[in-house]
Amino acid sequence: MTRTVSTDVDGADAARSQHRLALRKSLARLSVRPRSILILSVIPLVAIGYGIYGWQHDWVLGVDSAVYRAGALTLLHGDPLYDANTLTSEPWWALLPFTYPPTAALIFVPLAAFPTQVSWGLITAVSLVAMALSIRIAIGALPRPAADGPRWWASPARSTIVFFLVFLALEPVWRTIFLGQINLILMVMILLDMLVIGARGSRWGGVLVGVAAAIKLTPLVFLGHLFITGRRMDAIRGFATFVLLQGLMFLINAHDAAKYWTVTLPDTGRIGPVHWAGNQSLNALMNRATDLAPWASKAAMGIGFLLAIPALWLLMRFHRKGQALAALLVTAFWTLLMSPISWTHHWVWVIPLIVLLVSRLPKTTPKTAWKRWVGTGLVAFVFVSCVLLILPNGRNVELHWKVWQNILGDAYILMPVVLAFALILRWGLLRRARKKAAADEHVDVATGV
Repeated sequence: MTRTVSTDVDGADAARSQHRLALRKSLARLSVRPRSILILSVIPLVAIGYGIYGWQHDWVLGVDSAVYRAGALTLLHGDPLYDANTLTSEPWWALLPFTYPPTAALIFVPLAAFPTQVSWGLITAVSLVAMALSIRIAIGALPRPAADGPRWWASPARSTIVFFLVFLALEPVWRTIFLGQINLILMVMILLDMLVIGARGSRWGGVLVGVAAAIKLTPLVFLGHLFITGRRMDAIRGFATFVLLQGLMFLINAHDAAKYWTVTLPDTGRIGPVHWAGNQSLNALMNRATDLAPWASKAAMGIGFLLAIPALWLLMRFHRKGQALAALLVTAFWTLLMSPISWTHHWVWVIPLIVLLVSRLPKTTPKTAWKRWVGTGLVAFVFVSCVLLILPNGRNVELHWKVWQNILGDAYILMPVVLAFALILRWGLLRRARKKAAADEHVDVATGV
């Protein structure tokens, strides 16, 4: 038994070492390939140029990035962030409330040095680089490809470029870019921390997750992920980073810090109506289905806690098998379901999910593999089809959707639930088949056949 455990640990250490080596080799190859560098850099550079041109022509670019910049300016001017529903520094086309923690305004301060449209260009450029890096990290965290896996998978740099170009068609991606959102940046911070920095035992493990949580609270769930998977020091460092940043804001602006935690945070209506089609969370599903019943949000929370049981089982199963990316995705999608507000652009976690699903596809399409191909195709189709844009929405129309419209309108929500239960069912059937085969073999041996 001891020898088996030792072998598993040595194998895990070897896998981590191989992952670091593969990442370094990939970056080294990329550095001597001008064409690859051009492909990965031209789109971010175009975004910056587009932002500069838009500034010169007073275009409307980046509603959310305009709010980020306005929050930074408000903090620098010493004005309150949460006393009103709009900020005085916001342009006329982005009059929205600042809903992030005050620490986010502090981190957004560099945006104050640039015009609104240029800030959008910079955030978009960083987001695109973050997407490419997220893809590469996901590829590096995959288990070794199967013998019948796609041959092109052997070139991580080339795969990164292909995925990067294809993923621009995903609705969460282009909407994040269009709005000037930071979802891709937060995702790469979490992936980099949990699958690269922390995975190699660095003392900086957990810090980036703590910073991400200080910008937007939902990454706090990943600290719990670190804790239950045995990386407790990383979880403690991440939480300490988060707390220190909150303490810093109490020193800088105690009024805003106190008001955020006592008044602004509980007010989910400040973010937007929970029943809007763009909100893809259990909370939204229940409120749409019950015509805003007063118990809908509590029921959604109850369903979320029930789903936490199979989610935790999946997480630990993947973790014990050494599939860190799959385990992390379980936490990510459960968080999206559980959060009161999960706008469609928050669902950028479909990027590493599709990378994982594609890596498990065989080179050919034999009849025995059709389920994998169909499953992967359906997941991609949900996020490319823009089905939520086709359905009638706005002005409470969602409350009067028909049954089939509710199914399509909750497509993002249903995807991880269906995928998880299909996976659990598959494992259950395989286990049953193995037990039956073992029992039949035992009978054959006993009867001397």
